[in-house]
Amino acid sequence: MADLPIGVHPRRGVAGATRAGHPLSRRRAAAPAALAATGFTAMFLSVVVLLPIAALLATGLGPGFVEAVTTPQALAALAFTVAVSLVATGIDVVAGLAVAWVLVRDDFPGRRFVDALIDLPFALPTIVAGLTLLALYGQDSPIGLDLAYTRPGVALALLFVTVPFVVRALQPVLLELDGDAEEAAATLGASPWTTFRRIILPALRLPLVVGGAQAFARCLGEFGSVVLISGNLPFRTEVAAVVVAGQIENGDAQAAAAIAVVLLGAALVVVVVVRSLASRRVRSAR
Repeated sequence: MADLPIGVHPRRGVAGATRAGHPLSRRRAAAPAALAATGFTAMFLSVVVLLPIAALLATGLGPGFVEAVTTPQALAALAFTVAVSLVATGIDVVAGLAVAWVLVRDDFPGRRFVDALIDLPFALPTIVAGLTLLALYGQDSPIGLDLAYTRPGVALALLFVTVPFVVRALQPVLLELDGDAEEAAATLGASPWTTFRRIILPALRLPLVVGGAQAFARCLGEFGSVVLISGNLPFRTEVAAVVVAGQIENGDAQAAAAIAVVLLGAALVVVVVVRSLASRRVRSAR
């Protein structure tokens, strides 16, 4: 047998290749921990997410599914929920872009306080938000603006709880934008609007879609902030989540689950579309 370099075994290669500290040894040691972490993740998601959704589908997709979701009250509530959610999302996109732009590009007294205030709807219980809006825009409004039991009041409640989605989706992108391109455009004589439309807006399209989709999905299932100010007037201001709660109170869990399945399906479609757009953006950037 030919002489081998010192420390090399004819069958095992470099001496100590499998000793502690070698990458192969570390991978073998980490395998049980990774397996345990994967098992815990799967169990946790199953108990918290998958099993409840499966139970909802099993209850809602029964023989009376079509009848439950096609009653006049259910159809009116679903149509109004989708319509007011679209309106609120559209306002969210425009207002959220303006707010994010001011918070990132402008420096003014109290900016940090305003930035922290954006997250308040996330921390505030939605029923408290609804009570606050009713006190401010109800029949005894201190500013003389009575929006209680009206459709604009419902849209205002949805705006209150959803505008942070758009703002927080846009802020990181605005912070990372390269200012050289904007300066070059200004040097070449481009107007501020042209610079925004051709340089800044393309980079903000995906965050706008993502933030708007998250806001829309939240609007579809919102309950606490609208249950008081809407008045729950059938065929006028009643949203789908309130109909679900009413069906539960009346003891008709199957009808409530059927309407909830429709809301779940709409939210799932939004999530799938957003993830598809994000994946396509990542592939095109490579």
